Amino acid sequence: MLEHMILPFYRYADFQGRSRRMEFWSFAVLNVVVMAVLASLAFSTGFSHRVLLQRAEFGGRLGIAAIAFFAILGIYSLATLVPSIAVNVRRLHDRDMSGWWCLGFVVLGVVPVFGWIASICYLVIMFLPGTPGANRFGEDPKDPAGSQIFI
Repeated sequence: MLEHMILPFYRYADFQGRSRRMEFWSFAVLNVVVMAVLASLAFSTGFSHRVLLQRAEFGGRLGIAAIAFFAILGIYSLATLVPSIAVNVRRLHDRDMSGWWCLGFVVLGVVPVFGWIASICYLVIMFLPGTPGANRFGEDPKDPAGSQIFI
């Protein structure tokens, strides 16, 4: 499972081909774990939303721990932005859908009422298995006899 977690970093900006559910959800678990570790480190150093709001309300300065937390969080978010988009597009390709659907779901996600419905639909699509065999985006990544998919 660890190899599937870091595979999107190897295929950093590869929007071609297909990605299995295992790759998509392993990368999602990795992101959740990293965010949980960062949050626990931040809260263990005394950082809290109340302190942040009080400091901002009274014009106080943020501590070094808060600045370091936001810097690390920003760097990690920027480092995983492109691989996250790429693995989403490849996962849609595995369902034989265009990668433009990803943009469509993001746009629908900001519409107040349709956002919830679009998010649930997108989540269901990500849970569905890919199309068996080759499709218009490439060979089946589950097929061991398939050509060089992960190279």
